[in-house]
Amino acid sequence: MSKFNIIAPGQETIPLEIKKNFINRLKSQGIQNNLVLNIMEQVPRHLFVEPALKKRAYDDDALPIGFSQTISSPYIVAKMTELIIENDNMQNVLEVGTGSGYQSAILALLFKYVTTMERIKPLHERTQKYLKEMGFKNIKCVFDDGFKGYSGRGPYDAIIMTASPTVIPKFLLSQLKPTGRMILPLNTNGKQKLFRIKNTKNGILKKEIDDVLFVPMLEGTNK
Repeated sequence: MSKFNIIAPGQETIPLEIKKNFINRLKSQGIQNNLVLNIMEQVPRHLFVEPALKKRAYDDDALPIGFSQTISSPYIVAKMTELIIENDNMQNVLEVGTGSGYQSAILALLFKYVTTMERIKPLHERTQKYLKEMGFKNIKCVFDDGFKGYSGRGPYDAIIMTASPTVIPKFLLSQLKPTGRMILPLNTNGKQKLFRIKNTKNGILKKEIDDVLFVPMLEGTNK
């Protein structure tokens, strides 16, 4: 796990009461992993939202970040992070859908190496610059089509997807380690469900977790 040493221009501290309520709400929603709760408490979500929305940063809402994209609600980020953890297998993770970089920052405190992909070039460039300014050294930002994954740093212990495809991308499955796992929102018949995929010696295991709502996953890139 990387040491958190955020360096951000104009950083504001979070009032203790807001932070306390934020974590207590996550606990009441069923988040149980203390490591996840500690990291959610450390990473200042208000630095990853639009300035006009900072007062809503610790509400349990998805918020717009521009380019028709959103930052997921704190509960969804915490839940997907909790599902991705396997204490003996936390070296190398791929995130598909960088967005604002909030989930990337959370992963950077859990995994030794984080690769995160974004298909919208201006969003990729903005977030890559911001994560560097914050002091993250173990995050590699890639501009490319997430359906292809990024074999250059694979295979991965884990893959987390923050946009919803209609099928599990085969290239991503092929980049999982033999014991790897994947968390994704899968759109089946117009309804999205969060799934945890586990690669085992007996094949792929697929477990349905919950109803979710993510932006759709699109092929190609947008410059």
